[in-house]
Amino acid sequence: MLIVLATSPRVAPGLLSWPAWQALRSADAVLAAAGHPQLPALDEAGIRYQVTDDPGPPVNTRPADVVVVWLPEPGADPPVPPDAELLHGSADLPGAHLMDLVATMDRLRVECPWDARQTHASLVPHLLEEPYEAVEAFESGDEQAFCEELGDVLLQVVFHARIAAERDDGSSFTIDDVADGIVAKLVRRHPHVFADVTVSGADEVKRNWDEIKREEKRAKAERQGLDGSGQAAPSALDGVPFGQPALALAAQLQRRAARAGVPAELARLAEAGSGEPAWSGAETGSGAETGSGADVGSGADIGGELFRLVAAARAADRDPEMELRAAARRYLDLVRRWERDATNP
Repeated sequence: MLIVLATSPRVAPGLLSWPAWQALRSADAVLAAAGHPQLPALDEAGIRYQVTDDPGPPVNTRPADVVVVWLPEPGADPPVPPDAELLHGSADLPGAHLMDLVATMDRLRVECPWDARQTHASLVPHLLEEPYEAVEAFESGDEQAFCEELGDVLLQVVFHARIAAERDDGSSFTIDDVADGIVAKLVRRHPHVFADVTVSGADEVKRNWDEIKREEKRAKAERQGLDGSGQAAPSALDGVPFGQPALALAAQLQRRAARAGVPAELARLAEAGSGEPAWSGAETGSGAETGSGADVGSGADIGGELFRLVAAARAADRDPEMELRAAARRYLDLVRRWERDATNP
């Protein structure tokens, strides 16, 4: 009888299932290729084995009651001859294949001239472009393309972490530091899951999240010596990236401000485009019209009008960026239809 013992290259040698060890200890013969990563573990366990030069499955000419265990190279689905038994000695945990990506990036950084010369600065355009390509794939409804584009997004994270790990000025970090940071943040911001906080529903989860974020910002400001030093106090809008598209930026600013209890009138002041802000608490709820007097219809205050539309979209619980993208796609379809009709009257 031939037992094909499959193992994972992502699990340390020797960490095998109990059935696998039982099969190895009770086998009449154990066969493996030279250099197989499990051989040192077999030596330590006192299990005798035979090294073979043929990478393929052995031809079992032994009697049926003779048990032979063959260890193919880890990773690939091994060929299983007829009447042979496949036994998985170790299996990957979810996410284990991320280790392959890290190892691949390490090799590319050393052996590929293009990858070796990249810097954080040279990769920033890709860091911006890849998420948009993922969004486009999602909108297309092609799940396989969406999966592939998410991989490209993930590559940017691994690539930047690999570059950062090479620094020797005390500012370096690794992909493990990136993972540790986001795990710690998720645990800290979900006390209803990882601690003893009780919540009534998703709305309370969101309120807790916002309060925890505010506390994190206060603590960060204190660590940086900003508290009482004459520098700006922490703001609800801290951390909003101004490098994002303008519509998305306006929407995020308004969402953050609304959650922090900022008066809605401030958005209308921003619509006015009057240059220097002229905010005072007396304007809250006054119902007074504010603005610079610019004629929106003349195009003099397009920015203010767009800001008002973002506020209207948020009030309707719609994402302005996605709404504009949808309108752009409708326009694209209309233009293409017009072009087809013009070509084939």
